[in-house]
Amino acid sequence: MQNLYIGVMSGTSMDGVDIALVDITGSQITSIASNCYPMPLDLQQSLLNLCQTKQTTLQNLGELDHRLGKLFAQKINQFLAEKGIDKRQVKAIGCHGQTIYHAPNGNYPFTMQIGDANIIAAKTGITTIADFRRKDIAYGGQGAPLVPAFHKAVLYNPNINRVVLNIGGISNISVLFPNQSVIGYDTGPGNVLLDGWISQNTGQAYDEDALWAKKGNINNKLLNKLLKEDYLKLPAPKSTGRELFNLPWLNQKLNGFNIKAENIQATLVEFTALTIANEVNKLSLTNDFPCELLACGGGAKNPLIMQRLSILLPKWTVLTTNERGINGDDMEAIAFAWLAYCSVNNITSNIPEVTGANQAVCLGVIYK
Repeated sequence: MQNLYIGVMSGTSMDGVDIALVDITGSQITSIASNCYPMPLDLQQSLLNLCQTKQTTLQNLGELDHRLGKLFAQKINQFLAEKGIDKRQVKAIGCHGQTIYHAPNGNYPFTMQIGDANIIAAKTGITTIADFRRKDIAYGGQGAPLVPAFHKAVLYNPNINRVVLNIGGISNISVLFPNQSVIGYDTGPGNVLLDGWISQNTGQAYDEDALWAKKGNINNKLLNKLLKEDYLKLPAPKSTGRELFNLPWLNQKLNGFNIKAENIQATLVEFTALTIANEVNKLSLTNDFPCELLACGGGAKNPLIMQRLSILLPKWTVLTTNERGINGDDMEAIAFAWLAYCSVNNITSNIPEVTGANQAVCLGVIYK
C-alpha cells in the first residue's frame, strides 16, 4: 500500500512552483511523479520587488500571501488531475512557501515564508504542513538548511565521503561523511547573482548553458573584492539569502570598475564556484574513502560551474544527483514531502549540528 505525500517548493530563484508526489514507507522514499509550473510573471516581479526593496505595505504583504497560497493550491490540483491521482490517496502536502526575508542572526531572529497554507488546505482538501523553519529558530537554530536531514536519509553511504551540493539561488552543502555528524550550511550565492545580472543586461531569465559567461573573461581584481564578503568568513552554522546577495550588493561591489557585462558574468560564475570549492576543501576527510560531490538544483545544469568545480576539487568526483538516482530538479520538492511525512508521524527532522538549534524537533505546522 502506498503512502503518498506531496512536496511543494518555490525557491530563491522564484522561477517556478516545483511539485513532487512521493511514496514514503518507512525508510523507502520513492518519487512517483513531478512537474514544475512557471511562476506568473506579475507575481514573480512583485515578489522580487519585495525582496529587493525590503519595503511593502501590510495590504500588499497580505495579498501576496493570499495569491501565493491560491497559486500553490491551483497547481497542486492541476498536478493531481494531470497525473490521475485521487486526492484522497494523499496523506499530506508539505509546502515550503516563498521566503521573503531570512534574518536568523539579529536581536530578534526570524524567518518569513508566505503562501497561505490555510488556502492550500481549503482548496485542495488535503492536510497541509507549512512553516517548517520557525520552530528550529525558536530553539536557537538558523532555520536553515533543512534539506541535509533528507539528504542523509536518501544519499548517505558508509563507504564514501559524500557532499550533496544544492545550487539554487543560494548554494548549500550537506556533508555526509562516514562516522561523522552531518553538517550543512549555505556557502554563498548560487544562481541569484548570475540570473539577476543577465536579466538586468539582456532581459534573459538565466544564462542558458553559460553561453554568455563563456564569452567573457574573469576579472581577478573584482573577484578578489567579491571574495572579501564577510559572510564567507563566518563559521557554520550559517545561512543566507537575497537579503545579502542581490543586485544592489553587486552594484556596490562594482563601484570603481569599468568592466564589460559579459566579463562580470564570467567573474560571477568563478565567484560562485570558488565559494563552494573553498568550503569543500576545508572539510576533514574520513580515511581513504572515495570522495563524491553530488550537485542538484538549477546550477547543476550550468556547465561552466560544473567544469570549474571539477578543476577546483581535484580529489573529488563531481557528479549530479541524477547519477545517484535522484532527479536534481525535484530534490527540494521531494525533501518537503519527506518533511511533511516526518511532521505527520511526529519524527524530528532538523539536525542541530546543521542549524545550530539546541535540540532536534519535529518541524512544521499542520493545517486541515
